[in-house]
Amino acid sequence: MLQAENILFTIVMLLYFAAMILYFLFIAIKKQTIAKIAIGLQITGLVLHTAALVVRGIGAGRLPLTNQYEFATAFAWGLALVSLIFILRFRFPVLGAFAAPVTFLVIGYAAMQSKEVHELMPALRSNWLGFHVSTAIIAYGAFGVSFVLSIIFLLRGRFKESGFWDQHIPSRDKLDTISYRSVALGLLFLTFTIITGAIWAERAWGSYWSWDPKETWSLVTWIIYAVYLHLRIRKSWHGKIAAIFAVIGFVCVIFTYIGVNTFLPGVHSYK
Repeated sequence: MLQAENILFTIVMLLYFAAMILYFLFIAIKKQTIAKIAIGLQITGLVLHTAALVVRGIGAGRLPLTNQYEFATAFAWGLALVSLIFILRFRFPVLGAFAAPVTFLVIGYAAMQSKEVHELMPALRSNWLGFHVSTAIIAYGAFGVSFVLSIIFLLRGRFKESGFWDQHIPSRDKLDTISYRSVALGLLFLTFTIITGAIWAERAWGSYWSWDPKETWSLVTWIIYAVYLHLRIRKSWHGKIAAIFAVIGFVCVIFTYIGVNTFLPGVHSYK
């Protein structure tokens, strides 16, 4: 089973890479057919990525969400899924040219990790694992898309005026609105992540909160995005400063996932 998962993982990487190249070609050549092929490759990659996660879970005898490799590939899956939803929902294939590299970098990071299957310690064998980690994946995916949308927003004024850009990139106001929706989705799921994590921690260690580095930085991330939404709703805060804030928020997400695990190990550290 794990050999099959390795084959699927390799195919998925190739499909995401090919989709990324085609998204770039779409911008360079400006042919709608290329965008459709890129989207088709991303959909195919996502389906096979899902299959790879399922095969990994069957082979490991548990949910494939418990080590650095497994969470990284699941993180890439979340990015691919959420970005695809936004691409299709808003007919926005240019988003793929910015989101695909982020997805490929994350799955490339997964490829560099050990794929060895580890047994869970007894305290972590709980049904809360699925709820806790799956909500984190969707949250991180949504924040990743908001990061990409914010980058596009910041670059929007630098694009030369042309029918292509006007047709395929929304106005800055609409980009701002879409990014806001992505942040709102991410914060909702991050809230679920923290709540389910607290319940799981109480069941496993007898305490809802222990100020573990991962817990602390997850809370910092939650506060950053909560402040973003508060200022957006109460103070009509939008535009360039909101986009910069969303970028900073995603940097915090990456540090929470990779930086904390590398520099501030704790009970949440992935192997």
